[in-house]
Amino acid sequence: MIPFEMVEPTSLKEAVSLLDPEQPTIRAVAGGTALMLMMKAGVFQPTKLVCLHHIEPEHSRITVAGDTLRIGALATLSDVEHDANVAARFPVLKRAMRTLSNVRVRNVARVGGALAHGDPHMDLPPVLAALDARVAINGPNGNRELPVVALYAGYYETVLEKNELITAVTVPSLGGRKSAYTKVTSRSADDWPSLGVAVSFAFKDGAIRDPIVVVSAATEKVTRMASAEQALHGAVPDDAVLARAGDAAVAEASILADAHGSAAYKRELLRVYLRRTVRQALNDGVQ
Repeated sequence: MIPFEMVEPTSLKEAVSLLDPEQPTIRAVAGGTALMLMMKAGVFQPTKLVCLHHIEPEHSRITVAGDTLRIGALATLSDVEHDANVAARFPVLKRAMRTLSNVRVRNVARVGGALAHGDPHMDLPPVLAALDARVAINGPNGNRELPVVALYAGYYETVLEKNELITAVTVPSLGGRKSAYTKVTSRSADDWPSLGVAVSFAFKDGAIRDPIVVVSAATEKVTRMASAEQALHGAVPDDAVLARAGDAAVAEASILADAHGSAAYKRELLRVYLRRTVRQALNDGVQ
């Protein structure tokens, strides 16, 4: 590993000012779980790391304002897993944390980094996308907000500028909506998934309303499945409807092969697990 400079700003404003959009070798770091692996492998060689550990503590807090949950970008994944407000309001998020990674990683990795890294195999982005969450972003030109699903531009690509930082995630109230997330792994439960499927929807008079269906890991980025959503909206979720939704998702999704499975294998996983995820949501998230 080549030498690099480490700086420790004491405010968000100072941290942003230390990032240079013309210098891709300058990078912000908080948990560093992914970044350190990249550095050890020689994939990324920084000239300067901007450590975020000493900026304002508000960026590490998990709070509720009205019906909206706010998760500071520097909250650890374990903080989210064990937070009482998360458990009470978004049990799907708490359940996802348990298999998102091993406990050592969850104790160190931060929410902002898990979103900004852009790895399509991450579990947190699809869950938050299905919950219609938004990211707050700060840069030299001020603040902006985006839906989580709009944060991703491609494989390991986000729409973040090089001198912008995610500061928080806000999650609106479920308002009675049902939700679930399933991941398929070929090894341990906390391994990188071959496929991730997250759903949320209202359920009224025996029919699904306003569904959100999100797929990850098998695709180059977190992706909403508009055709599957259309197949589910207004429908009674019987076997035929769920099969049509699965077929629609397979036809729409651009599936990638990787070390976790062939494209054909992942297509079949998507067909099967979209159906299972909807059923799990109908059962209040319990498998």
